[in-house]
Amino acid sequence: MQVAVIGGGVVGASVLYHLTKAGWTDVVLIERDELTSGSTWHAAGGMHTLNGDPNVAKLQQYTIKLYQDLEAESGQSCGIHITGGIDLAGTRERMDFLKLAVARGRYLGLDMELVTVDEAARLFPLMEKKHFVGALFNPLEGHVDPAGVTQAYAKAARNRGAEVYRFNRMLELVARIDGHWDVITEKGTLVAQHVVNAAGLWAREVGRMTGLELPVLAMEHHYLVTGEIPEVAASATEMLHVIDFEGEIYMRQEGRGMLIGTYEKAGVPWAVRETPWNFTHELLPPDLDRIAPSLEVGFAHFPALENAGIKLVVNGPFTFSPDGNPLIGPVRGLPNYWVACGVMAGFSQGGGVGLALANWMVHGDPGFDVWAMDVARFGDWTTMAYTNAKVRENYSRRFSIRFPNEELPAARAVRTTPVYDLLAAQRAVFGAAFGLEHALWFAPPGCEAVEDVTFRRSNAHAPVTEECTAVRSAVGLLEIATFGKYEVSGAGAATWLNQLLANRLPRVGRMSLSPMLNHNGKLIGDFTVANAGHDRYFLFGSGVAEEYHLRWFASHLPAAGVALRSLRTELLGFAIAGPRARDLLATLCADDVSNDALPFLSFRKTEVATVPAFIGRISFTGELGYEIWVPADCQRTLYAALVHAGGEVGLRHFGARALHSLRLEKSFGNWAREYRPIYSPSEAGLDRFVDLSKGDFIGRAAAQREREAGPKRRLVTLVIDAADADPIGDEPVWHDDLVVGWVTSGGYGHCVGKSIALAYVPASLAQVATGFEVEILGERRSADLAPRPLHDPTGSRMRLS
Repeated sequence: MQVAVIGGGVVGASVLYHLTKAGWTDVVLIERDELTSGSTWHAAGGMHTLNGDPNVAKLQQYTIKLYQDLEAESGQSCGIHITGGIDLAGTRERMDFLKLAVARGRYLGLDMELVTVDEAARLFPLMEKKHFVGALFNPLEGHVDPAGVTQAYAKAARNRGAEVYRFNRMLELVARIDGHWDVITEKGTLVAQHVVNAAGLWAREVGRMTGLELPVLAMEHHYLVTGEIPEVAASATEMLHVIDFEGEIYMRQEGRGMLIGTYEKAGVPWAVRETPWNFTHELLPPDLDRIAPSLEVGFAHFPALENAGIKLVVNGPFTFSPDGNPLIGPVRGLPNYWVACGVMAGFSQGGGVGLALANWMVHGDPGFDVWAMDVARFGDWTTMAYTNAKVRENYSRRFSIRFPNEELPAARAVRTTPVYDLLAAQRAVFGAAFGLEHALWFAPPGCEAVEDVTFRRSNAHAPVTEECTAVRSAVGLLEIATFGKYEVSGAGAATWLNQLLANRLPRVGRMSLSPMLNHNGKLIGDFTVANAGHDRYFLFGSGVAEEYHLRWFASHLPAAGVALRSLRTELLGFAIAGPRARDLLATLCADDVSNDALPFLSFRKTEVATVPAFIGRISFTGELGYEIWVPADCQRTLYAALVHAGGEVGLRHFGARALHSLRLEKSFGNWAREYRPIYSPSEAGLDRFVDLSKGDFIGRAAAQREREAGPKRRLVTLVIDAADADPIGDEPVWHDDLVVGWVTSGGYGHCVGKSIALAYVPASLAQVATGFEVEILGERRSADLAPRPLHDPTGSRMRLS
């Protein structure tokens, strides 16, 4: 058979349905008990499109709109109640969050609007207006019948040829030499080409059958149903779905009362290490004391609830990932093994998850930007303890604001470099990327080394200005451990890399920039490639995409002739950048580093400050710069030498905030923002790094077709007349009173004194200079298109002789 889907909850049933809809009908679903018997059966069934990631929000919209078609196709009622919803803001900051959500919804086709407190009270008369400052109205919210939806997916899939095996527990999964899987169950063994782990509460246990420890954990979750409420009983229309962020509760109508769910601060994990296989259609003991603080706020905010009484209390487990988004996709090292788990909002996200995974399996691409859900966003550092801490944090913050500059405290310092304490002594304010601590900015004396969280410019603004100025005028020092680093070697290395990458490989001792494309010609990587000679190459890319890229590399690696290693913890280093960078390097390097000896894009093995090193003359800042890579056990020695010698040339530490500003001034794109699998090199302005004449490579045919036809959209730089808030990404771009595009990255250019955004707009507007607006916190701010980078448009400073 083609696929065995393990797990009969709403997610597994959705995957089964979407596989058959995509044309794969020799598929089965295996469930240890009855369908819905894990988390699905006791779910509240709420659905909404609000999500911090706009691409996930789009898939939630797909899920909700699917239900009517699913009913018609299956003949099974889904119990659809599209009531609309009100998301209530109790603070200015929450109102800013809702303004961002409405703005993002504009280019996604999500029909949301901001409403006043008076209008919100008209729509939802149970609320006490004095506790709120405004609200978001979303017509596409409501609830469904969890069992009905799951059965509808399963019935529609069976109508297309799928089979559903109930009361048949999984026992073992064994990889076969032909790439297929022996799926061993209580009732016998099946052979499947693909396996999908959609086991919900038991996803960890099914993962462990293959040696995989998935970062998921179940949390106890309460909701209660009130007795009759006169205002509800008397209403001519069904009550809206409501989220009260400050109260940490959600509500919808249930009968003549209301269903109230909580995401309390003192959340409790369930089955921390192992989920019992015999847990079937069961609930957990209620703990009303634990959720009492949330209920007290709810009763104050919605007085009609207080005297309604409680008719039913439900406490059941739901699984969460460390960041609250689903885990989907293929798993590196396990060919034809797929996951679809950690879907805590199954009735908002289940349809989108099933669609994306089915597309991925059948067509080789999910068809959407699913980075926020890709299982590869986590690595082997996500231990059970890490997952426990982050899931508890995420659950407690389910209705809290995540500010764009906010770094959450749970499970920090999991991964650090040898100079972590030395950077801390320099008053570094740290962030975490792929679990690794890295400096965001450095607090000057007299300034607390803590960043104020805000949607506007923070207390880091002035220190970051000083860091940027130092790089542009003297020399800055940046740790670059967050880069992804790979060594490719062997007699077949060059041949393999030429097939994998879109640009021609550099000569020995040189570096080149090269996109990596998928078969559809879309961007899945952006690398600096260094040729060290003797069939040895280094690739430098985005550290947060390390597992994502290793998965792609592994799936295309030949059986012999090529060795691939991730150098994550082996090779560390620093970037030095600025007009005095060469002077600094010359005092420490054993070799000549003049422009004649080490020109732009050179790569050399040498000695720096008594330690062996590789030097690449390249910089993401737009200045004369060098990347210095050394063995991890030499990093402290290199750091001490750079800081000591740097005193003579005005060396200053700088962090990720300054680097972000400097690259915006140069219009440099970044992986996961400007470069993602929904964009092509032509759209992203990377055509000059795609060499169609070098021979065949993955994505070449698609890239050539688009180059000949021309892209439909282009990446541009916009200069915005901003106030005290800069773009951060995902804001809509307006032109002639229409939403025409979206921002991918934004911020303040500290050295040019301007607010800058990188954005995708229709190709027809890419040469239009004026008439643009960017919506920032509910205000449409005027913007002009910059035809060239704002800093050093010719690039002469990087090539400084």
